[in-house]
Amino acid sequence: MLHEKNEYYPVIDRLYSKSLVLESVGDFNPVFYFYFMDTLAHIDYSVSILAYNFHNIRNKMNMEYMRWRIDEEQKGERTLFPEFINWLKENNPEKFNSLPYLWRAIYDKSNPAGYRSFRIAINPDSNQPTPVSSFNQWIEEFFDQKFIKSIYKGGSLDILYTEFLANRNG
Repeated sequence: MLHEKNEYYPVIDRLYSKSLVLESVGDFNPVFYFYFMDTLAHIDYSVSILAYNFHNIRNKMNMEYMRWRIDEEQKGERTLFPEFINWLKENNPEKFNSLPYLWRAIYDKSNPAGYRSFRIAINPDSNQPTPVSSFNQWIEEFFDQKFIKSIYKGGSLDILYTEFLANRNG
């Protein structure tokens, strides 16, 4: 059963109004594409928990994806993504600061934010729900054209990722 409509419903509408139809997602750096889609799934899951009853079928389907993604995150170069984010913070702070907030918060090892039971927890010690405005901000950041261009093969983040790999293996 659904809760009465609340302030989180428009966030779901905002997320699902976004499109990648005009993008060539096959040309995205595969590591960035995984984490891009993964973050959107975490946003969807986190806002759905607030908009729908926990036992709603939508939330159950999301939980099944989240269980699968734990294994997928451990494949190939995907394991290096958190290390790359921290490398950026140290070696290219301007680019780090231009990343979507969620990537900076979740993967920065000095930040307590993380995924808790698949839910986004910016402040794990807080019992307050994530504000609607935060979800709206995160959605807009991930669909910003400059950011999307940066995750293409040959884009600015991809170039820095290649540099990171060379320095790491060097």
